Amino acid sequence: MTHRADAAEARLRARLAGVEARRAAQRRAVEGIVESARDSNADDEHDPEGTTLAWERQQAAALEAEAERERDELLAALGRVAAGTYGLCEVCGLPIPDARLEVRPAATRCVEHAG
Repeated sequence: MTHRADAAEARLRARLAGVEARRAAQRRAVEGIVESARDSNADDEHDPEGTTLAWERQQAAALEAEAERERDELLAALGRVAAGTYGLCEVCGLPIPDARLEVRPAATRCVEHAG
């Protein structure tokens, strides 16, 4: 592996570790909300003073799903590192600028083809 590939893999693995931690935290949040609702007989759906447990559960579940999506993108990027195609635009085949990969390490397209 080249120095650039080694650096890319390290960056991707560090980001993946953060995403996995975020995903686990959101899963615990969902479980906590479900558990607290199980022990409560409050009618939060009709409480005009606050958010509902259902809304909080959906919010935490959406954040967990977002972390799962990012995890999948990072795993795919690690696959591209192993295949030697990481950092190449999937449309034009030209290198994706390092600055873009710093911000979006799982990027598959250069700036010109991103939109």
